[in-house]
Amino acid sequence: MKVLLLKDAKEDDCGQDPYIRELGLYGLEATLIPVLSFEFLSLPSFSEKLCHPEGYGGLIFTSPRAVEAVDLCLEKDNKAEVWKHSLREKWNAKSVYVVGNATASLVNKIGLDTEGANCGNAEKLAEYICSRESPALPLLFPCGTVKGEILPKMLKDRGIPMESITVYQKIPHPGIQVNLNSYYSKQGVPASITFFSPSGLTYSLKHIQELSGDSIDQIKGIDTFPDPQVDV
Repeated sequence: MKVLLLKDAKEDDCGQDPYIRELGLYGLEATLIPVLSFEFLSLPSFSEKLCHPEGYGGLIFTSPRAVEAVDLCLEKDNKAEVWKHSLREKWNAKSVYVVGNATASLVNKIGLDTEGANCGNAEKLAEYICSRESPALPLLFPCGTVKGEILPKMLKDRGIPMESITVYQKIPHPGIQVNLNSYYSKQGVPASITFFSPSGLTYSLKHIQELSGDSIDQIKGIDTFPDPQVDV
């Protein structure tokens, strides 16, 4: 049975996407097609803030893309050495909060220790932060253009200052239509399609409906949308 997964490929320690491997164990033939790309924003401003940890009480990361924005700032402004020898240590003297193990792993790779990875969602992370923080310096929160309001609202209600900065936005992957056309022409209508985010569904659904025609009702659709309060 053919299964279409609308996501980027991510290799695990075995050099294979875990979805491909696991589905293959059950005799399912899975194909990955990326539907999202990301455009980074306000990097000069974000880079400046990263250079002044003394102005903040810590960091909050709810998305791998926000961590990528840190990497880009360090690369573009040649700040990697400064980060390694002084800035990293200064940020590590503060709290660095994250949601999810994937985001935590990326934060660890840039040399920062993390807290809250096992909270699971933004509401529980907010509760965790509120239990540890007192009103003082603001927490720096790099995020996307579409973000949930639970975490900011809970912190505000508890008097914990937070400074948000938008560092990326989701855009359609430029190869959606070409890749979907190629898939359908070679493999036909899939038995199942899995969507991994509301944005991915929005960007791909029209093409899928056109290519599937009357067979659209035969396709089993599955979503694996994360907590809507956490950036994808």
